[in-house]
Formats: sequence, structure tokens, C-alpha cells
Amino acid sequence: MDHRNESSETLRNKCAACYKQFNKLEHLVDHMRTSYHSVHEPKCEICKKHCRYFESLREHLIGPLPKADCEKIFKERGCDICLTILASRNALRAHRESCQLSRSNNGLIYRMARLGIQDDLRIENSHGRVVALSCKMVGGGSDGSLDLCARVCLIDEHERILFHSYVAPNLPITNYRYETTGIRQEHLRDAVPLKQVSKKIQDYLCNGEPLWQIRSRSGRARILVGHSLDHDLKGLELEYPTIMIRDTAKYPPLMKTSKLSNSLKYLTKAYLGYEIQTGIQDPYEDCVATMRLYMRMKSQAHRREDYPLANDPQNRNNFGAWRQSELERMTPQKLMEISRSDYYCWCLDS
Repeated sequence: MDHRNESSETLRNKCAACYKQFNKLEHLVDHMRTSYHSVHEPKCEICKKHCRYFESLREHLIGPLPKADCEKIFKERGCDICLTILASRNALRAHRESCQLSRSNNGLIYRMARLGIQDDLRIENSHGRVVALSCKMVGGGSDGSLDLCARVCLIDEHERILFHSYVAPNLPITNYRYETTGIRQEHLRDAVPLKQVSKKIQDYLCNGEPLWQIRSRSGRARILVGHSLDHDLKGLELEYPTIMIRDTAKYPPLMKTSKLSNSLKYLTKAYLGYEIQTGIQDPYEDCVATMRLYMRMKSQAHRREDYPLANDPQNRNNFGAWRQSELERMTPQKLMEISRSDYYCWCLDS
């Protein structure tokens, strides 16, 4: 067999995104049909390999089993926070000054967040379309395992506090979880009732748009950022459309390779470069971390596409079974061109 022909055939059956190789073109097509490769995936800036998760990219560049050529360059000029490759070591040093953030940057605001109540939730204010939410839960029920919201914080995209308050739950508290919440009984003596807090927050998020009418990202409703927001919204007894939620626990690029969520503590250390939740936890600190993660993901420069999602009507037949013969005649690069993401990339909010 001609070795050159064998190499050419192998190259033809190689995925243009993740570089997996297949024995037959039909297997490559099946792979592209289910992998949802796209321009929005994390990508090695050296070899251009696409990864489903930033954790996969980190393993590719740093280890435990990195690609040797990429590892060598990354050790010299790579940022271990955002995984960017810089032009020189001097450029890397300058880059790290802005890439590695610090919780101390907002010391004054952080101390203000520890006050009892701060309320700037007004429909007519001009704090933008993106807000971050975080709650701290105390325990209810006979064994204290039932999560009850007892403190809530809401900030804008400039890390300014919009609303910060202790919350009076609807059920009796049996465990204040002081070691992590810092909440005592006296803090909740004059706390705002849960129902009142929930209505105020929901009215602000909807921004004058009826909840049942929020069907588009281009309306007046605000984008809600947080970590494990389904848990916080349940604690607040509040509903909000999934289309307007940006959850750092569920955003595919930020998840583990096992498809499980990373903790906010880990994400902040790995992708922002500083520690949080080292003692008593403050919801303002969590809000800042999730907002910074969101802004960092949103700021990624990806190639614009008219219809970026695989479930857009215009893309639903890109890999239709009836096109199998046509797809098998395409090059790996062409298959990549028609492949679309199965998740909404936050860069599309820009």
C-alpha cells in the first residue's frame, strides 16, 4: 500500500476541530453530527485544537498529560489563568497585571456590603442590563437541612450594590449555619419578609416587561448572572426565564470534563486568580466573582455567525440523515464550517 495515500486518507478522516481520526468518512460525519464543534469552543492558540471545556484545554497545555510542543510554548509565554498565549515574556508579565484580579480591589464596597440593608432597586435607574445575584441559606426543618434564604445581594455589571438585605424566611430557622453564613438570630430580627424581597427583585429583573412575555434576549428584561441560580431562585421562591439566565455552574466551557459543575471557589481561583469563601461567606463577594467570570467569558472574541446555534431553524438540517452522501463528500474543514454550537455562548451578549 502506498504510504502517501494512506496518510492522505487518514488526514481526510480527521476531525478539523478536535483532531480525532476515524477509519471511515461516515464515522467522521457521525462524530460531527453529535459533537457540536463550533468557533465558540475553547481552543489552543498553538495547535488550534478545539476543546469542549476549559478544563480540557488546561490539561492539553499544562497536564497531567499535556501535548509536548504546546506545553513548551505555554510554559514560556502562556497565562495560566485565561490560557492565552502572549507574544513574549514581557507581554506576559504586563498581561498578568490585568488578568489576575483581587478581592481587595473593591475593599470599600465590600465593607459596605456587610451593612444590614442597601436598596437601589428602581425600574428607572440606569445600572444596565446585567445583574448578579447571590443568596446565603440558613437551615430549616427538624434536622436543619432545609435551605432557607436569609441574606441576598444583587449587583450591577460595575460591581455596585443594587440590593443587599437580610431576609426573613417563611419557615422557622433551626440552624443558622454561622460558621459559613455569619448570620445570627439578631440579624433577622427586623429582616425584610421573603415575599417582599422576591417581588422587589423580580420586578427589577423584568424591568417593566411581563414575566410571561419574556421570550427574547432583545427585550427590556435584565440578564441574571450567578452560580447555581436554580438553588438561589428556589430559595427566593422566584421564577425567571432560562433564556435570561447566565449560570457559571452550568455554562459548558466552565464545567468539569465529567460534565459536572465546578464550585465557585474553584472557578474564581482558576479563572480570576484569587481566593474567595475562605471563612464566613458574603453574598457580595460571590456576586462579584460570578459577574467577573461572566464578563471574562463574554469578552472572548469569536467569529460572528448569522445563526450561531445548532437549534436555529436555519441549521437544523446541516447534518440531516438525508444529506449523508453529500456530507461524506465534504472535507473536514467544510464539515467544521457548517457545524454549530449546542449552547448559547456568552460572547453573543456583546
